[in-house]
Amino acid sequence: MICVETVESIVEEARALVEDPSYPAARRWLEEHSDGKVLGHFQVYFPEELAHAAGMLPLKIAGFDTTLQIRKADAHLAAFVCSIARSALELVMSGTLDILDMFVFPPICDVARHSCAVWARNFEDIDSQIMYLPHNAASAAAVPYLTGEYRRILREIEEVASTRVTDEALRASIELFNENRRLIHELYRIKRETPWLLSAVETYLLTRAAGAMPRERHNELVRRALAAVEHRDAKPQDKVRVVFSGGFCEQPPLDLIAVIQDACYIVDDDFMVGLRWLTEDVPVDAEDPIEALADAYLHRSDYSPVQHDPRKPKEEMLLRKVREAGAEAVIVAAAKMCEPGLEEQVGYSQALYEAGIPHLVMEFEEKTTTFEQTRMEVETFAESLLFEFA
Repeated sequence: MICVETVESIVEEARALVEDPSYPAARRWLEEHSDGKVLGHFQVYFPEELAHAAGMLPLKIAGFDTTLQIRKADAHLAAFVCSIARSALELVMSGTLDILDMFVFPPICDVARHSCAVWARNFEDIDSQIMYLPHNAASAAAVPYLTGEYRRILREIEEVASTRVTDEALRASIELFNENRRLIHELYRIKRETPWLLSAVETYLLTRAAGAMPRERHNELVRRALAAVEHRDAKPQDKVRVVFSGGFCEQPPLDLIAVIQDACYIVDDDFMVGLRWLTEDVPVDAEDPIEALADAYLHRSDYSPVQHDPRKPKEEMLLRKVREAGAEAVIVAAAKMCEPGLEEQVGYSQALYEAGIPHLVMEFEEKTTTFEQTRMEVETFAESLLFEFA
């Protein structure tokens, strides 16, 4: 008798990697690569191919829930700034995340931008860099500018890794990450088309694991999950189909996602969007692979409150996502203390109201421990829509 892996067992494997702030998969990788170096970075997007091509392990630092107590970081960052900046700083200051050799901060907000100076002042053994992104992504100079910025970051990476990155190495890394994005997009396709076969929590854990482990192994993990889904026997339920908007940077607590999926099918979202930021493959055969990565960020990419691109009107992009997902409603969330997210709530709510699309507005914080109020709000919202659609 052939023993078939279950989705549940594979998801629990991913959960163990995602919920452990010491990044166990990264430590195992370092044991296997005695000269290996680790590069950490914030959301929303960083071209991880640059680090991978240099033989470094890129890690997404996306914050942690109540398992991490903020103590030392509060002496350097105010308590009212976003949780990711405080959690990341606490992880390093407490020694929990002592494997970093380099950290890259995208200038997506004031907190991320200014955190670089805090790290540079306190961690002399970590090369801390800001990766400057174009202020106007639609400018004709955006691709040349970003290409130059990627080259600058790559020079820093080469110095930390003590290696020289070739175009051939970059193309190999691009091919690997193209495959990873395709696999993650397939997870989302299944969740969108048949959400009873793959829940929002399961998709989230399988996706987020990519940022906590070598990408080669994550590709294997997702392939196993996709194969297991084919053997799953589940029936659709009478649930409202919703899009969740607001998880583009700080991640909502896993229990919050579970509360929502108990009442609704989350058929699309912006969780860990940096792992799915590029919506098409980066050309592997491009003459200049760095320019190809820069072009992909600007022209083959998703939208976000922290990218300033007049060609991507965010309200219209959200409405398109709702239509393409066949969603009936939207949950418009925002992380507390996140200025970009809270600002977008206003525009999103107005656009959804004018389009006649039901929506629920909420805030979240990664340290939240009780969700009864949220559960009541979501269940009431979902039930009212079911009665309306009946």
